[in-house]
Amino acid sequence: MSQRPPESKAPATAGEVFAGGGEMGALMRSIDWSRTVLGPVETWSPALRTIVGVVLGSRFPMLMWWGEHMVQLYNDGYRTILGDKHPASLGGSGPDVWKEIWSTVGPMAEGVLRGGPATWSEHLLLFVSRKGFFEESYFTFSYSPIPDDAGGRGGVLVTVQETTSQILGERRLYTLQQVAADSFQARSVDEAARLAMRALDDNPHDVPFAILYLCDAEGQRASLVSARGLRQEGLSRLPPVLELSTSHGDWPLHEVLSTHRPVLVPSLSPRLRSALSNEVPTAPTRALVLPVEGEMGGPPAGFLVVGLSARLEFDDKYQAFLQLVAGHLSTAFSHARAYEEQKQRVEALAELDRAKTAFFSNVSHELRTPLTLMLGPLEELLDSGGLPDEARESLALVHRNGVRLFKLVNTLLDFSRLEAGRIQSSFQPTDLSVLTTGLVSAFDSAMTKAGLRLVVECEPLPEPIWVDREMWEKVVLNLVSNAFKFTFEGSITVCLRWRGDHVELSVRDTGTGIPPEEQPRIFERFHQVRGARGRSHEGSGIGLSLVQEIVKLHGGTLRVDSTPGQGSTFTVCLPTGSAHLPRERLEAPRTQASTGLGAAPFLDEASSWLASPPPLSRDLVPGGHILLVDDNADMRDYVRRLLETRFSVEPVPDGLAALSAVQARLPDLVLSDVMMPGLDGLGLLRELRANPRTAAIPIILLSARAGEEATVDGLRSGADDYLVKPFSARELLARVEGCLRLARERAERERLALDRAEFEQHLIGIVSHDLRNPLSAITLSATTLLREPGLGERQRRSLGRIYASAERANRMIRDLLDFTKARLGGGLPIQCAPLDFHVLGRQVVEELQVSNPERIIQLEQRGEGRAVWDGDRMAQVLTNLIGNALHYSPRGSPVRVKVHGEEDEGVLEVHNEGAPIAPQLLPRLFQPMQRGATGYSATRSVGLGLYIVDHIVRAHGGRIEVDSREGEGTTFRVRLPRMPPAAEALAGAPA
Repeated sequence: MSQRPPESKAPATAGEVFAGGGEMGALMRSIDWSRTVLGPVETWSPALRTIVGVVLGSRFPMLMWWGEHMVQLYNDGYRTILGDKHPASLGGSGPDVWKEIWSTVGPMAEGVLRGGPATWSEHLLLFVSRKGFFEESYFTFSYSPIPDDAGGRGGVLVTVQETTSQILGERRLYTLQQVAADSFQARSVDEAARLAMRALDDNPHDVPFAILYLCDAEGQRASLVSARGLRQEGLSRLPPVLELSTSHGDWPLHEVLSTHRPVLVPSLSPRLRSALSNEVPTAPTRALVLPVEGEMGGPPAGFLVVGLSARLEFDDKYQAFLQLVAGHLSTAFSHARAYEEQKQRVEALAELDRAKTAFFSNVSHELRTPLTLMLGPLEELLDSGGLPDEARESLALVHRNGVRLFKLVNTLLDFSRLEAGRIQSSFQPTDLSVLTTGLVSAFDSAMTKAGLRLVVECEPLPEPIWVDREMWEKVVLNLVSNAFKFTFEGSITVCLRWRGDHVELSVRDTGTGIPPEEQPRIFERFHQVRGARGRSHEGSGIGLSLVQEIVKLHGGTLRVDSTPGQGSTFTVCLPTGSAHLPRERLEAPRTQASTGLGAAPFLDEASSWLASPPPLSRDLVPGGHILLVDDNADMRDYVRRLLETRFSVEPVPDGLAALSAVQARLPDLVLSDVMMPGLDGLGLLRELRANPRTAAIPIILLSARAGEEATVDGLRSGADDYLVKPFSARELLARVEGCLRLARERAERERLALDRAEFEQHLIGIVSHDLRNPLSAITLSATTLLREPGLGERQRRSLGRIYASAERANRMIRDLLDFTKARLGGGLPIQCAPLDFHVLGRQVVEELQVSNPERIIQLEQRGEGRAVWDGDRMAQVLTNLIGNALHYSPRGSPVRVKVHGEEDEGVLEVHNEGAPIAPQLLPRLFQPMQRGATGYSATRSVGLGLYIVDHIVRAHGGRIEVDSREGEGTTFRVRLPRMPPAAEALAGAPA
């Protein structure tokens, strides 16, 4: 049996070769290849047909060059790389299609075609003409040989990935990082501008040139601060100052200023082109003007003019990068400006500090002379005999306060010397144990009188300690005095211990302690712990600060450990020996005037804290009873003696004691100091005004804070009068008598008014109290029962009627009370606070729907709901209007409620479908006791609802509109300002 010879296979058609391949496959099928150097598809070699199928079937960008003419074929993935070269490049010669880069890529491709190895290029820069200009582009690609049918090389396969976006993104990100890192180190706006523009120098490809103008504070002018990418002589062609009120031919600043958006300059002026540096790779022809933003909501801080690369497409990514550059500049300028402002504040504070120190020094020097001349004769008089007791008491008062003032002056002088570095210390080897024990023991009698235990544990030290004895005296006395001031029970322990390389002094008390947040500031000058409970509020606030400075001068440290409610421990550590001290101050003679006064001033001050007020005379004095509140015992005693010839006076040391005294006996007038420990004068004022029993008591505040502003603040806080120390006896008596007279006249007027209304008010009060108590029980019980799950429908309806009836009775009682208040001329009390009237509307409708389950109440809300109204009163308005609508409309009809927020006001609208209001009733609709004759409800009203609504609305500065027509129903429309006068008055009052 003979075999049949194999049949020859028919040549492949174009449809078969270019099968699939997406858009490129379709395009290739449409071409008459017989007109190309490749010839008809049917004549193509199997190798060519195979590789074409591979290229078209791949989703990765692929290109092939075939034959000695390097005919170009490619797939869909590669098409986007060609730009406007497609579709003409299909079937074209590779050297012709890529002539602008063939000098770079041609040798590599031709080498592979002639038998060379495959190539690999990563992120190769090529300037490709595919968008109408030579574009900076980056590619990662490989050239691989394509075998022909004879075993040779028929072409080159190119697999390629464009990495332009990646390279540009990394380059631009690095530039932004450099701008931020460099400019954020700046300490001025000019330095920030210089550093930022220098960072842009490293990226001439994206920023061929940059020009920065900064605006002045008024936004009238912009000054040139930096430029790069320009010739040195080209800088002189730029205007140094731009007037922003006029237009400029080079830059569209007006548009940028008004829109806060970048604006493209499509063509640079010849003047600017000639100024560009030769170092710019390709001269730009366009620019972008960007705003450098300033404060939020304000004008731009400046303008950045950036040249656009002629080798890059100006797309969204390019613009976003330049906007980020401008944003970084804005942030850097803000930081630099904040640093400059902070530096100026610090310098101003330092200058103020220096001026304050100099002032204290001068004042201290000037005050010492008259104080010395005053205290000397005083001491002579007190030492001489024969003085009447009253005169001796007065002179002793003057002497105590003179010594106290002398102590304060010396403290200020010490501090100013320390601050200025002019204090002349004299360090002496000292038996520190003996010196410390003697100073502390001086407080023994004061401690005993206060009921405190003084413990002194100053062990003998093995060697003398080098200290300035006068300064050490101030350290010990200030620390012990401070402990005594804030300790009311327990003990104060003073310990001195040898620690080898240093000695340690600790002053430990069982006092009130220091809050943790206050401890870091306890050694600051003039700092006093707010609200601290002490024996007195007086003090300069520099005692502990002075102690710290003295300890530092000795080369030591001072620290505090404190627990609120348990006590505090102040610890001083001084190095032993003298190596740490200035050699020239060891046993140096003291040439400055001494500021030491010993323990006497500290003991006098401590004794004044313990001084108890004289027993109160309970004899009635015609002038009235005055409660005197002051923590300074001498001031209490002085004012008491001034007043007690005309009034009965009860002196107390602080605000808490004053409240106790008021509970025991109501005074006719309170005369109170402002600055006191515990509860101060303003706190006492608030407590008295908040209590109805004491709200009407006239109050005069005494304060050392002078000036018109202090007086206004005192009066705005609710005081009847404000008296600034020092004051004369005549002025004090006049103010007290004036306040008492006005208070009596006011009380008489109120008494007459009460006589007129006493019976009616009293009756209404009894009725409202007696009715409201059972009604509250009824509504509470009904509400509780309605929540029970096992109720039947009939039971639920009955309970709903009970609840609704009780609520109507409650509203009736409230309306009667409001009517009585309005009728007696007192007005309705309005207490405005921020609220959301949409929330209020929903609450009122929900409550009324519960009490009227058989009716439909529709609620529509829109607009902003914020306002400052009396929430309870506005709920009363809506309740009365909706209740009125329910009463005067058919049972099956809905009541429509609209709560709208308009621009400056809120609108409450209630509509019902009942019969219209009679024309003769409209003029007196809001008068009391008015009732319509066509009510649909069986219940009757007292006729006060609309009267109360009108009063509340007018108290809020609003108005009511009424529309009532046959066939359309009745609409009540309330318009209220979002911030009514009552709220504005409240906002202006002191907190």
